[in-house]
Amino acid sequence: MKVIQTNHAPAAIGPYSQGITVNNLFYSSGQIPLTAEGVMVDGDVKEQTHQVFKNLQAVLEEAGASLDTVVKATVFIKDMNEFAAINEVYGEYFSTHKPARSCVEVARLPKDALVEIEVVALVK
Repeated sequence: MKVIQTNHAPAAIGPYSQGITVNNLFYSSGQIPLTAEGVMVDGDVKEQTHQVFKNLQAVLEEAGASLDTVVKATVFIKDMNEFAAINEVYGEYFSTHKPARSCVEVARLPKDALVEIEVVALVK
């Protein structure tokens, strides 16, 4: 088991890591729209979703994985009415490779984010 940590994504805001690799699998913690400096992205759900993907790409790269090796994604959204907007941005990052996915509406996310995404990926 290996702890994944990169300065190109926001530091954990609690007692957890950005991700863990076990054997050839990488498990990310949920990424919210914080910059690597820990500043919350102000903006609509699309802008926040782009930042989430920037964070995911950083931790995946540090783990030796990429969006192309993601096998499962879980999307947490604050308002299911924003599903289409989030899905539009999601489709920009997973255009040809389409991992399995779950999407759930939640009452509240850390730092009042509008979206949070976690992934499981194969390590190259």
